[in-house]
Amino acid sequence: MRKIAVVTGTRAEYGLLYWTLKEIANDPELELQLIVTGSHLSPEFGLTKRDIEKDGFKIYDEVEILLSSDTGQGIAKSIGLGIISFAQVFSRLKPHILLILGDRFEVFAAATAAMALNIPIAHIAGGESTEGAIDEQIRHAITKMAHIHFPSCDYYAERIIKMGEEEWRVYNVGAPGLENIKKLKLLDKGELEKSLGIRLDLTTLLVTYHPETLERENIEQHVNNLLEALKETGCQIIFTYPNADSGGRYIIGKINDFVEKYKKARLYINLGQIRYLSLLKYVDVMVGNSSSGIIEAPSFKLPVVNIGSRQKGRLRALNIIDVGYSKEEILSGIRKALYDESFRRELKNTKNLYGEGDTSKKIVSVLKTVDINNENFLMKKLTY
Repeated sequence: MRKIAVVTGTRAEYGLLYWTLKEIANDPELELQLIVTGSHLSPEFGLTKRDIEKDGFKIYDEVEILLSSDTGQGIAKSIGLGIISFAQVFSRLKPHILLILGDRFEVFAAATAAMALNIPIAHIAGGESTEGAIDEQIRHAITKMAHIHFPSCDYYAERIIKMGEEEWRVYNVGAPGLENIKKLKLLDKGELEKSLGIRLDLTTLLVTYHPETLERENIEQHVNNLLEALKETGCQIIFTYPNADSGGRYIIGKINDFVEKYKKARLYINLGQIRYLSLLKYVDVMVGNSSSGIIEAPSFKLPVVNIGSRQKGRLRALNIIDVGYSKEEILSGIRKALYDESFRRELKNTKNLYGEGDTSKKIVSVLKTVDINNENFLMKKLTY
């Protein structure tokens, strides 16, 4: 039986991995070794490992690496601690393949440890670009460490090959987030209102704003501008928690202060996949810099006001309104999303660029059949 170790460090990442985890767990030829780390183990971020357990997955190990720090130094120390801890876990579990998703520091630590132990690495969502965050460097570093690549579209597959990766290692499987939209039973409007304790007959903005890790020195001004713009809209606002990145705790503090004063605003630590995707169906506009605005929101033809450079470089559908960091630009973007009749008509033509929602079966088919014992598998040859 082939053992597949999977590392997850955040609620969002776990949601994207969910169907692939189920597919691996249900396959008689594979053994799922699920390793939980990062904010999953933090009460501050909702202790979401409990959600994983409720979903019926066996957690093979927990790796504590998230330090109580909101600085780059804290993230760097967490990476170092992660490499040490993952090396110990992998040496004990002896997986045949490590499967990881994305571009966060937790999976970078896992990939580094696996590379040193000659464990084949399969990487989901490589080849993408997010120029405003250290995720950009992390993602491409993992691409060069990985032996199997699962990009979300042909454009990103071509970018991976241009980075020197051999073509036979690259499989376009689509974006895993679309599988949640296709397979999960979303809440109707009444169920969602009851679950969240809000009314959705008001004009509602869904706001997810993550730290711009390459522009930390400007975080105070950027967040203040966002909150001032939101206040001026007069709309109902639903905030979700930012990532556990450098600057994340500062953003949480500012949002908490805002929610105390602005009575039509709510902050949710962990909405979960079903409630989050249901909100994409019923809110009027998404605001912030989350990848879900780029990848999942187009399936709902939901207008997205995308702030700053965090998602710069990703393929965009017609629903995206890119704006800068100033209050005026953000406010202008929100007003365009709500009231511009030409833009609203064009929204009807929005098509998702990231696949058909069958990612998990494609990934598992490769994990089962790829010849990891081939003498050339671990010896990567560059093809520049």
